[in-house]
Parts: sequence; structure tokens; C-alpha cells
Amino acid sequence: MTDTIDEAGKIRAIVAHITLIGWIIAIVQNNPKNDFASFYIRQMLGLLILALGMQVLSMLFAVIPFLGFIMSMIFMLGSLGVVALWVISLIGAVNGKKEPTPFIGQYFQDWFNSM
Repeated sequence: MTDTIDEAGKIRAIVAHITLIGWIIAIVQNNPKNDFASFYIRQMLGLLILALGMQVLSMLFAVIPFLGFIMSMIFMLGSLGVVALWVISLIGAVNGKKEPTPFIGQYFQDWFNSM
């Protein structure tokens, strides 16, 4: 994918990686739609939903005595994985390359295609 990346799209893609508020700012500023920024907005939406889902599941399992401890350790490792995927995505945005997040990024592009 060798698209020309303009600075505005690159900045929006990077801002989308900076917390939920940054993601909201990037989505509001992405008018007219920039392909590069939209790509990373979709990536970050997927990562935000994944992180939120893991957090909710972790809290639900926390009330179960022994299983809750085991599951919280699993979710802690999963959270580290999400952080690693976030860093990989951020590096791609900074370098101006449209590279999906490993393992799940292409799903995010398909699921959130309307963004």
C-alpha cells in the first residue's frame, strides 16, 4: 500500500492513539475523510473495544474466589498484549505506513469499514 500520506492525515492517525479523547478528536477532525487517518481510527477503535472488554471481563471474574485470581492474571497478560499492539500501531502511524495490527488488525478494518 503505497499511498501518499499527507501531514494532516498522519497527525490525525497519531492523535487517535492518544487516549479515548485523542481518538474522539481524530474522528471529529477527519472531515473530509483521509484514508490514512481512517485506517488508524479503525485500528484504535478495535484496540479500545478489546481493552474495555478485557477490563469488564476481569471485573466480572474478580468476584469468584480462586478462578478470579487465575483469570485476573490471564487478563493482566492480555492487557500487556494490547499495550504491545498499541505500540506497534503507533509506530506504524508515526512511520506513515498503513500496516494492520498483528493478528487482529485486518478484522478491525473489516468490522469498522464505515468509519
